[in-house]
Parts: sequence; C-alpha cells; structure tokens
Amino acid sequence: MSDVFARPLPKLQGLTAEFYAFTKRRELRFQRCTACGVWRHVPRLWCAACGSEAWEWARSAGEGAVYAWSVTHKPMHPGFLDLPYATVVVELAEGPRLLTWVRDVAPADLRIGLPVRVDFEDASDAVTLPIFRPR
Repeated sequence: MSDVFARPLPKLQGLTAEFYAFTKRRELRFQRCTACGVWRHVPRLWCAACGSEAWEWARSAGEGAVYAWSVTHKPMHPGFLDLPYATVVVELAEGPRLLTWVRDVAPADLRIGLPVRVDFEDASDAVTLPIFRPR
C-alpha cells in the first residue's frame, strides 16, 4: 500500500508512534498507570489521576459506546469531501475516550450509548487507524 490516503494522518513520533505501532498490528492498546490502574488516552508520560510516571501499554477489549459526535456538512479539508460525515467520541469499556469514526452507520442514525466494537482501517503503509462498527 502506498501513502495515497487523502486525509491528514498522525505524525508518528514519541508515544504516538508507539500507539500506532499497536494499531498497525490490529491491537488497540492504551496506557494504564501501574501505580493506580487508571487507563488514559492520548498517550502522555504522567498519570493525570495520581501523577505517577509508571505505566504500561495494556490491551483494550475494543468494545465501547458512542459518547458524543459531531456531523460535518461543509469540508474544511479536500480529503473530507464525502459529506455529511460524523466524527465520533467512543468511550471504551476500560474508560479512555477516542476520537474516531463509526462505519456502517449514517450520521442521522448515531445515538448516545450505541454499542460499538473496534475495527482497523489501513490508511497508509505506516498508519492503521482504529475505527468502530456497531456491535
């Protein structure tokens, strides 16, 4: 696969590169504080709950629910011309929230609490995006 994905992709550096290395393997992992057990996303060095620098990458079950969404009717980037589309915040069972896409659901059919399961979409040779589908 070449890098022909028309949308902006994340910069693979630091902890973000580690997160996307797992999604490339079709694993959804988040940081989990090994001092207090709180999961977190986006990746960062310190736990916001207890301040600890001790953490691990823990595998998520990949199941969650729609927490919020926003529907776009006018694109701000040429890579987003398939309108309307919804950007969705999914709250995972472990607690982290992820800004993502929910496939196979029209924006008008989204609802708070819609149960979803992770899937993965290859966006380039280096980036695989976690997306979600209804359970």
